[in-house]
Amino acid sequence: MAYQGLAQEYLGMPAVTRAYTTACVLTTAAVQLELITPFQLYFNPELIFRRFQIWRLITNFLFFGPLGFSFFFNMIFLYRYCRMLEEGSFRGRTADFVFMFLFGGFLMTLFGLFASLFFLGQAFTIMLVYVWSRRNPYIRMNFFGLLNFQAPFLPWVLMGFSLLLGNSIIIDLLGIAVGHIYYFLEDVFPNQPGGKKLLLTPGFLKMVFDTPEEDPNYNPLPEDQPENHPGAQDQNQQQPQ
Repeated sequence: MAYQGLAQEYLGMPAVTRAYTTACVLTTAAVQLELITPFQLYFNPELIFRRFQIWRLITNFLFFGPLGFSFFFNMIFLYRYCRMLEEGSFRGRTADFVFMFLFGGFLMTLFGLFASLFFLGQAFTIMLVYVWSRRNPYIRMNFFGLLNFQAPFLPWVLMGFSLLLGNSIIIDLLGIAVGHIYYFLEDVFPNQPGGKKLLLTPGFLKMVFDTPEEDPNYNPLPEDQPENHPGAQDQNQQQPQ
């Protein structure tokens, strides 16, 4: 029964959240089983552009370190806020959600070219948290039963917690910065006088990820209407009087 419950919960996750979370867990499991090493995953511009190890552009977002408190902490926040975004403000807009992933990953990769950052998964998680928090400004949060605050302060609380653990806050600041850039371009600037929407999801992403909407003004031809199909007529004739 427990297995069935976990399976149902897993299959009930929205597609993008399920795919990204699964990739992160499988990558960490592969490292723990020594099938691969972090040296094959980390972000290294020289290896990417000179030795064409293109996979590093993706794998550096999938590894959150060895199994331990930091890994589970990041996975919980990744799963929670990625899912709430996908089921909330991005509900029915999977292509736009994927485009946010691509936009955020692109900006972080550009920054990684000029800084000694090896893994960007934590920054990506902070970006998701930031976007969610700005779109839900009135929600009250509680952090380990110690702090009560409004949702927009959550990324900064996480950064402070990371600082207390002795970690560098550069990654957190990067996630906050990229999250703010996306939030400003998507939610703020288009609503300003003279502003316009600059982040336009490419059509091919909509074709792949979004279900085409039915035209409410579409009228099928008479021969295409269900009641005119031979099968439908046979079923109508078989119905008891």
